[in-house]
Amino acid sequence: MKKLSIRKITQILFFVIVLAVTYSKNATELGLTPIPFISGVSLHAICPFGGVETFYTFITGQGLIAKIHDSTMVMFVLVLASGILFGSAFCGFICPLGTIQEWVGKLGKRIFPKHYNQIVPEKWDKKLRYLRYVVLAAVIYFSSMTFKLVFADYDPYFALFNFYAGEVAVTAIVVLAVVLISSLIIERPWCKYLCPFGIIMGLFNKIRIFKIARNSSTCINCKKCDKACPMNLVLSDKKNITSTSCISCMACTSDNACPVEDTMIMKLGGVSK
Repeated sequence: MKKLSIRKITQILFFVIVLAVTYSKNATELGLTPIPFISGVSLHAICPFGGVETFYTFITGQGLIAKIHDSTMVMFVLVLASGILFGSAFCGFICPLGTIQEWVGKLGKRIFPKHYNQIVPEKWDKKLRYLRYVVLAAVIYFSSMTFKLVFADYDPYFALFNFYAGEVAVTAIVVLAVVLISSLIIERPWCKYLCPFGIIMGLFNKIRIFKIARNSSTCINCKKCDKACPMNLVLSDKKNITSTSCISCMACTSDNACPVEDTMIMKLGGVSK
């Protein structure tokens, strides 16, 4: 039996935690028994993206927008701090929506073994990735103007854990369905093309302290790192992986895809250029 990696254990752990929190929050309304100690905690309270949505109103002294808690800002700051250290590791190790896309993708790999994650032409792939900036700008603008969680009506993450609750908008459920179906043929489609929080974490890849780096002196140019990357990035000609699309999943490293020891690794400061 294959041992679970630290990453897989972390993904499962955080998925279960978020599932428990949302179940407990909705349990009373559904006539079920809530989980002690977390029955009053909502998904909004533990989601760091809420900090992005209320950032403008917070810094301008208008307070937090509706449904955002003080704990949300704490989570936001903690995740940003992790970004300074490890870049977008939150996306690759913690985010439950990213995790569920991977799980669905495993089924997709079996159904479409030759075409999985290869269906979007490269020129369109590059253009579609800019949509994340558009979504981020729209979320910040409309949230600050309306003082409401506008994105909640379209958020697949919120719909994933609250689809059985009456407060979930039909639009959010539709978006979730499209994301999950797309995950059968595209690896992490939401992360690649639409996630507004992912682009924020991806920007930290430019300045992160611990970088994913390739040792060109030991690299055999087998390109296995390129093939292993779920985000379809070309890594075999880079010294430091700084792409905003990298989710720091470590799939490309010498512990996973790279066959040469200490060639693709996470390193303090990266490789000097």
